[in-house]
Amino acid sequence: MIERNEYLNILKRFKDKELIKVITGIRRCGKSTLLEMYKNYLLANGITEDQIISINLEDLKYNFIEDYMSLYNYICNKLKSNRKNYVFIDEVQKINEFQKTVDSLYIKKNVDLYITGSNANLLSSELATLLSGRYIEIKMLPLSFKEYKDAYKDLNNDELYQKYISYGSLPYTTSLDTEDDVSMYLSSIYNDIIIKDVMARKKIQDETMLRSVANFAMDNIGNLVSTNNIANTMANDGRDINVRTVERYLEGFTESFFLYKISRYDIKGKQYLKTGEKYYVSDLGLRYFILGRKIGDYGHVLENIVYLELLRRGYDVFIGKIDEYEIDFVALNNDGRIYVQVAETLKGIDENDTKILDRELRSLKKINDNYEKIILTSDKTPLANEDGIKIRNVFDWLLDK
Repeated sequence: MIERNEYLNILKRFKDKELIKVITGIRRCGKSTLLEMYKNYLLANGITEDQIISINLEDLKYNFIEDYMSLYNYICNKLKSNRKNYVFIDEVQKINEFQKTVDSLYIKKNVDLYITGSNANLLSSELATLLSGRYIEIKMLPLSFKEYKDAYKDLNNDELYQKYISYGSLPYTTSLDTEDDVSMYLSSIYNDIIIKDVMARKKIQDETMLRSVANFAMDNIGNLVSTNNIANTMANDGRDINVRTVERYLEGFTESFFLYKISRYDIKGKQYLKTGEKYYVSDLGLRYFILGRKIGDYGHVLENIVYLELLRRGYDVFIGKIDEYEIDFVALNNDGRIYVQVAETLKGIDENDTKILDRELRSLKKINDNYEKIILTSDKTPLANEDGIKIRNVFDWLLDK
C-alpha cells in the first residue's frame, strides 16, 4: 500500500476540529484507502474500535439505508454518548438529501465527521451554503509522480514516466502485473464514470455521443477548445449535437473529476477571461486506454502532468495571456504566483538551434513582475537561469516536494 502522507497529514491536523472533513476526487483515486489509513492511525493512538463508525454506501451491506433519515438513525444508534465518535461515510452523495444527515451529525459535540464523494456536486452551492464555515475540502488526485516512484523504485525516471503515462496513476494499477490487466481495470472504471457518474446523474440518454465527446476532449488535452468548436467538429463528421448538449456532457465529466477545466487569465489586465479554455484529464492511463498513445502529443501529456502537480501543491491554475502570447500556466496561491512554461524539449535540429528556447523565453520575458518564472523540460539539463528565468528538468521538479 502506497502511503498518501500528503492527504493523511491533513486529516491528522484536523482531527477533533469542529469541521466536517470532505474528501473529493475521481473514482478509485484512493479516498477509501485514505480513510482506512486514517482509521489505523486512530487505532494506533488510543481510539477504540467501537468509537469508529464506518459506512461505505457502495457496499451492498448497507443497501437498507435508503434515505437521509435511515442513514441518520443508523449512525445515531451506534454513537457512544460518553466518548468521541469518529464517523466515516464513503460516497455519501448516493443518498438523496444527505446534507440533512451531515448537518445534524455536525452539531453533535461527540462526533468527528468524515465524508467522501466522487462528484463535485457533493459541495454544490446549496450544500456549501448550508455548511458554510463548517467544513474543509480535501481534493484528492491519483498518485503523483513522486508517489508513483515509491511503487517502482527500481525504474529510472524515463522508464517510470513511460509507465506513468500508459498505465496511469490510479493507485490499484500498481498492484496489477500486465498491461492487459491494467486495461481491463481501467475499462471498468471508465464505464462506471460514463454510466454511473455522468449518464445517470445528468440524465443523459445518448451514450455513443457522450463517449464521442469524451474522445474529443481526450484527444485535445492542452488545446484551446470551446463548446462551439466541439459541436462544429462533430457536425462536420456527420454527428449532430448542439452546443448546450456539449456543455452538459463536459459538465458531467468535470463534476465526476474525470476532466479538469482551466480558464484563461490576462496577466497585463489582471482579469479572468470568459473565452477560450483547456481541459486536462485526471488520469493519463484512462486517456491511453481510450485513445492509445497519439504521436505528436507528448508535450501536452507533459503539460497535463505539470498541471495536476500544481493542483496538488495547492495552487489555483490558469492559462496565462500577455499581449498575443500565451503562458502555459499561471499558478496562484496565498503567497503569490509562479509562471510555468512546459516544453518536452528545448533542443532544436542541432545544438546551435535555439528557436524553441527563444519561443519559451519570449512570453515569460514580457511579464513585468518579480514572481518566479520557470521552464520545465524533459531534457536532461542542469538547473539553469536565463535572465532570471529558471530552466529545470521536469522530473527533478516533480520529485523535489
